[in-house]
Amino acid sequence: MEVSKLPISATQRGKLISAGYTSLSSICSASSSDISRDLKISETEAVEILKVASNSWCQSILNCTQTAWDMLQEEQESLARITTSCADLDNILGGGIGCREVTEIGGVPGIGKTQLGIQLAVNVQIPVEFGGLGGKAIYIDTEGSFMVERALQIAGACVEDMLEYNRFLRNDCQVKTQPKDILENIFYFRICSYTEQSAVINYLDKFVSEHKDVKVVIIDSIAFHFRHGFVDLALRTRVLSGIALKLMNLAKKFSLAVVLLNQVTTKYAEGSFQLCLALGDSWSHCCTNRLILYWNSNERHAYIDKSPYLRSASASYSVTSRGIRNSTSRSKRIKMM
Repeated sequence: MEVSKLPISATQRGKLISAGYTSLSSICSASSSDISRDLKISETEAVEILKVASNSWCQSILNCTQTAWDMLQEEQESLARITTSCADLDNILGGGIGCREVTEIGGVPGIGKTQLGIQLAVNVQIPVEFGGLGGKAIYIDTEGSFMVERALQIAGACVEDMLEYNRFLRNDCQVKTQPKDILENIFYFRICSYTEQSAVINYLDKFVSEHKDVKVVIIDSIAFHFRHGFVDLALRTRVLSGIALKLMNLAKKFSLAVVLLNQVTTKYAEGSFQLCLALGDSWSHCCTNRLILYWNSNERHAYIDKSPYLRSASASYSVTSRGIRNSTSRSKRIKMM
């Protein structure tokens, strides 16, 4: 059950959401004194809200109970993956970005995070007869870095690849998809604040219910509106925890892939400053897989930093005029991470 549907007054629901209590788990993990302080209500009223939230949370957990066999059946029915258009990268990812999972991709500026995001938004639309999912994409842009001209360029290359595939295998399948069709199947949301980001993520369940062919949700980037201007760090933690929970549930419920692009920051450890992904170590537990992009001499590399089933491995890749491809060693950049 969503916080917006709790059987309490509309005023109380509004105060909860404004204070960052966007999920039942965030409410139940707080004390009555915390809720009383954050919502500026009496202790008695806070206890009643906690009681209602706890009952609703327990009921929702019981309703979602399933056996391990049911879980295995669901996993086997949803083994679909989205190719990155780089064979080496697909190889370490087990075939591409997996559905029913939340994958975090982080790295320094200029490493190709947005390029990879656009590539996935295009590749998810490759028709089933060409080995794709034939789906649509949601692209949530928090930085204004999405480039529609670049998306058109990558879409054109994707169509050309399908035509080449046909000629190589001498297939009778017609390539009906055009670059314009691919752009029409990318639903774009421009986000300008963390409240807008939370609102859109809350809306995704309804949106995907109405557009069931959506197979990937890309957020570029997840951290942008949470890195500065937060005086209340407890509020930031609650909002981020609520977002993570909603995205994980969305991936499972609709058998789609969630891809979170993340920035880097620095932390002081072992006597020196080191680069690390933004939002802290606790955030890494909110994702199924974590892929770190970095420079190695003059080549771009991707490294699997965390996964419950993929072994730690790295692969090189290139950003070309046609999109993400196998490494060409033509870059002239130095290692930064």
